[in-house]
Amino acid sequence: MEKIAVFVNDAEHARHLLQPMLRGAGPTHWVLVACAPTLTRHIGRWVTQSARQQWLERWSVELFAQLEPELRSVAGSQVEKLLARKPLIDVSRRLSARLGPVRLLDARRPQVGRVDEPISDQQPAGAASRWAAPVAATTGLAAMLTLAD
Repeated sequence: MEKIAVFVNDAEHARHLLQPMLRGAGPTHWVLVACAPTLTRHIGRWVTQSARQQWLERWSVELFAQLEPELRSVAGSQVEKLLARKPLIDVSRRLSARLGPVRLLDARRPQVGRVDEPISDQQPAGAASRWAAPVAATTGLAAMLTLAD
């Protein structure tokens, strides 16, 4: 049985990547690793640790509920759920030590102006583009001005 660990932060984006893999696939041991979005420093200032933990639990339950039925649709497949704590490289090492050879799939939604943490040693660290956020902002403003005319 093949073992695949899927690192997810958005169910819709992950579903888009997983659907081609599920067509004609045999029984697979799936490990869903939820990578929660980080709270901004402004929110983090006012939210208690227990409220953060409650939000994290609700968010992960909702994410798993959206993805788990599709992964279980293949007969004989197993789904294991895991909430990731940073750093992700350590999470993937622990998974490899516990499960043996496991394929790692990075199904996290990329964000403009932000570089995601690598999930393994072999994954190259992305370089932060200094122009990504300003270009996105000016493009959005240009579109708004065009529509306003």
